Amino acid sequence: MKITVLDGYTSNPGDLNWDAFEEFGEITVHDRTTPDEVVSRCAGCEVVFTNKVVLNAEIMDQLLDLKYIGVLATGTNVIDLDYARQRGICVTNIPGYSTDSVVQHILAFMLHFSSMVSIHNDEVHKGEWVNSKDFCFTSGTLNELSGSTLGIIGLGTIGRKLARVADAMGIKIIAAHQLSMNRLELSYEVEWLPVDDVFARSDFLSLNCPLTPETERVANAERLQKMKTSSILINTGRGPLVDEEALADALNRGTIAGAGL
Repeated sequence: MKITVLDGYTSNPGDLNWDAFEEFGEITVHDRTTPDEVVSRCAGCEVVFTNKVVLNAEIMDQLLDLKYIGVLATGTNVIDLDYARQRGICVTNIPGYSTDSVVQHILAFMLHFSSMVSIHNDEVHKGEWVNSKDFCFTSGTLNELSGSTLGIIGLGTIGRKLARVADAMGIKIIAAHQLSMNRLELSYEVEWLPVDDVFARSDFLSLNCPLTPETERVANAERLQKMKTSSILINTGRGPLVDEEALADALNRGTIAGAGL
């Protein structure tokens, strides 16, 4: 059996190996693959692994031996799932592998905008603190996370873990009921609101929902306009959850204070 990995570098930049796959067949690992290289590199392969390299109907139509596609990430929008289903090609993804890392990254964004550590680091290295007339040097306004409101769009595995950590920090949690996976018994208090209200009331708004026709551009111009001018939008999910032009406009106009992407 021939196996190929189209873009293996992000999954394994050198600290791991692919030896386990050799048990199943001949494996070829490419660090990166351009669109015009996909067909030639997958020719004759029964198994193809991809992270962000697109496998659409036109490409799969030329891969007559293909039986399985493994997406080395969570999002499957790089695969034409309808065509794969018609061909009987099995497609799998990897949900839940990065929950703690994503939650940590979201908190890093929140702390960045609240404590402005990087800004103060730069100012200290410029000599601003040693030249300050006061022993307590600050650049801009610092805000405590405790008592702030975190809105979560998508209270799935990552959203629930984020809420649990945020609750422990004294942050109020609000979530969108239309997009909640289900109403689970939670160890912390969540106020369920319509999506528009979550945008309007959040100090920090975190997008943690999957990309579906319902959630595509859930952060659009109309909803960004509803946000507080001091609010921060955080998207650690799929890019198309946000209308990028609308977000750029909101940032340039000062409609919201910042974004972590």
